Amino acid sequence: MRPNPAEIVRTLVAGRLPGLVHLAHRPGPHHARHVTDPDGRVLLLVPVASHLAAALQPVTGGNDVAVVLDVLDLPPAAGAPGLGRAWVSGWAGELHGDEARRAAVDFAAVEPTGDLLDLGTRFRLFRFDVVEVRWERAGVVHRVDPGEYAEAEPDPVHPVEARLLADLAERDGAEVAAYLRRQLGLTEQAPDGPPRVVRIDRYGLVVALGRPGARRRIRLAFPGPIADPAELPRLLPPLRLPADARPQR
Repeated sequence: MRPNPAEIVRTLVAGRLPGLVHLAHRPGPHHARHVTDPDGRVLLLVPVASHLAAALQPVTGGNDVAVVLDVLDLPPAAGAPGLGRAWVSGWAGELHGDEARRAAVDFAAVEPTGDLLDLGTRFRLFRFDVVEVRWERAGVVHRVDPGEYAEAEPDPVHPVEARLLADLAERDGAEVAAYLRRQLGLTEQAPDGPPRVVRIDRYGLVVALGRPGARRRIRLAFPGPIADPAELPRLLPPLRLPADARPQR
């Protein structure tokens, strides 16, 4: 098993990676602080005194503004393959009153920033339902059904993946390599170096074979998808889950 395109896009746009906002017929792009709520809707936390806030104001007679959120994956370690790039689009409108307060709770669940306390004075919240989804990888653009996107869940491992890979790198290299060789059925030490974990997701590991920079990779699947990074030490014994590698609740 491996993440499907809808899950990858949900993971990329969840709010842990920087995003750019493009607006139809407006200057840009704009850097934006964003998250997605449990239904996959995009929330934008925008300073009142900013070009983005001005650009998000609808023209006369309109209510919402057409926007595209553009997020590029940042590989968690040197030599790790990227997950690609996601574009999600919809019509953004400003939230007010109880609706804004409920959305602020959703925002804080992903990014608990104190700027939410200044909502309505120094900051505004905008939200849009995702009506178009695209995912690009290796130069190929795939269209993802918006309904499948909405039903998918962000990968719970992604927020702490870089810390987990760093922990594995700091462990006894021989222990990690021996574990990977056993799991992959490799009987001998490869002449060009030991196997290395270069990505971790809820479904398993991506293991690189050969010298750093080599493109030969194998996926090592877990028995089933995990719901919490705390399950990883049971599935990957060389890993000792650091305390700071637990997602914020």
